[in-house]
Amino acid sequence: MSNDLVVVLTALNLEYQAVRERLHSPRPHRHPRGTLFEIGALPGGRGRVVLGLTGKGNQPSAVLAERAIQEFSPAALLFVGVAGALWDTPPLGDVVVATHVYAYHGGTSEDDGLKARPRVWETAHEIGQTAAHLARVGQWARHRPSDHPLPQAHMGAIAAGEVVQNSRISREAEWIRQTYNDALAIEMEGAGVAQAGHLSGSPVAIVRGISDRADGTKATEADRRWQPLAAANAAAFALALATELVEEEPPTMRENNTPRDSGDVTNTAYGSVGVQAGHVSGGTFHVSLASPGPEPMELSARISALREELARERSAGRIDTETHEAASQEIDIASKGVEEATPQSRKTSLLALKRLMGLLGDLTSLAAKVASLITAVKGVS
Repeated sequence: MSNDLVVVLTALNLEYQAVRERLHSPRPHRHPRGTLFEIGALPGGRGRVVLGLTGKGNQPSAVLAERAIQEFSPAALLFVGVAGALWDTPPLGDVVVATHVYAYHGGTSEDDGLKARPRVWETAHEIGQTAAHLARVGQWARHRPSDHPLPQAHMGAIAAGEVVQNSRISREAEWIRQTYNDALAIEMEGAGVAQAGHLSGSPVAIVRGISDRADGTKATEADRRWQPLAAANAAAFALALATELVEEEPPTMRENNTPRDSGDVTNTAYGSVGVQAGHVSGGTFHVSLASPGPEPMELSARISALREELARERSAGRIDTETHEAASQEIDIASKGVEEATPQSRKTSLLALKRLMGLLGDLTSLAAKVASLITAVKGVS
């Protein structure tokens, strides 16, 4: 799994552009079957986003979600876009993050009517907790246009079907009211994406901006006016969530909530204890938990070698001038941080290397070496 990479998929070009304009240096990546993704750095450079366009509907979204998961092994997959509100709330422009997704068209037709056979997928606990925290804090919305109200994020169920829902009195609207009346929003891709994540073992989040009320006013001038804002708000929340999901994992904690140090641990054994080196019955033995990390001099040599390989790729024409200059700057920052060898400079080096990964994501050999360097820098004590 790529812990610093999140896949973001959208159904519409409007939604795609709302995400893309927030990424740094997006570069194309073509799947062997022709699907064109773009890979860019998150705002702040703390991770990468793979961005893809699925088109409308649960089926194509499921196929391309599965394809993206197999190609990139992301830390998470986010589906981002607009949706209709099923009731009078949430307000237009607000964001709904799915706690669970209903595939609401499942059922059986019998003599006495249509009986529901619901399918539902719950959002992964960690993603749900992180999204709920972001919704409470509200910092994700600080860059909204000044002439629009502050949007809110809501956690709740989302219904995903196979038709555009634009009525409150149709037979289908009545079906949803009777069977899925806790759903806040309705759309056409979330169930397929949730199923793909379930089958692939990848955590999924569905993030939707409310652009209409699914009540007969869709495709009006008001709907066209709200769609861009709703897409922008959904993109802002989704990328804030992605940034949280690619942060470094916290250290293992002791029972008293203090970080556990690496090094030697003394174990006192009562009774018979098996160890790899032999067998001890009673007494005390010492086990070393971790070997020392790489020396700064070794890391500097590896960074220098990376710089030389980057120059060779530029000479061969596989990297354009702009990308080469940006990548060289990140290497300089990483090198300086390693040489200074302080906790803060180590953090600076890690961030520079992660931004470098975003710049070189489509050059497999270089990206692999950067990933190896990130692991090595994390291992420095």
